[in-house]
Amino acid sequence: MMSPVPTATIAPAIFHGHQITKTYQMGEVAVHALRAVDLDLYEGEFVVLLGPSGSGKSTLLNILGGLDIPTSGEVYFRQQNLSLGGDRLLTRFRRESIGFIFQFYNLIPSLTARENVALVTDIAPRPMKPEVALDLVGLGDRLDHFPSQLSGGQQQRVAIARAIAKRPEVLFCDEPTGALDFSTGKLVLEVLARVNQELGTTVVIITHNAGIGAMGDRVITMRDGQIHTIEQNDRRASPDELEW
Repeated sequence: MMSPVPTATIAPAIFHGHQITKTYQMGEVAVHALRAVDLDLYEGEFVVLLGPSGSGKSTLLNILGGLDIPTSGEVYFRQQNLSLGGDRLLTRFRRESIGFIFQFYNLIPSLTARENVALVTDIAPRPMKPEVALDLVGLGDRLDHFPSQLSGGQQQRVAIARAIAKRPEVLFCDEPTGALDFSTGKLVLEVLARVNQELGTTVVIITHNAGIGAMGDRVITMRDGQIHTIEQNDRRASPDELEW
């Protein structure tokens, strides 16, 4: 199923995926993680990608984000075919255009919040200052705290600050609230909504939590390596309205 253009903001497609297939060979058994997926993602939209474990969500995100390549099919980012680009192109693409947030924060324990963010800003071509990024996620008063001095939600917000400090065009989030309680998860979702609205960053959240779908422009549901449904919300809910 091809994805409709969001009506809330008519925007160009930033990603175009055509017949994306991923097959892993496990001994004599072929595991089909993705089966001929067609998908467009649009500039500035907020997408929630739902599906049970093993449905292909993370595999699709990894391929779109340049962490993996498809077995067959094509992925275009702003008309550039990433599938044919090679390692050098994919490295530059990941460094300059994409930010990643994962369930676990992957902060360096011996570095402060400011220093963890500076790891990215030191190699990005047009970064924001670490202090600015941390202030954007509500941690301007925690610049010199180490991860052990921060709560789980605060550590995840440092991870978000690190991802957005290089000013990525797209932010991919794989279960960003999976390790957090209900209230803390909402705070993290509020930060992601703010990044989308204030910076214009395209945000894609992978989750098994259907309740989060209400805050997206579109909700894409996957099953068995395929897109099962694409639904567009008439209105985006704010994170404090969510229930799960």
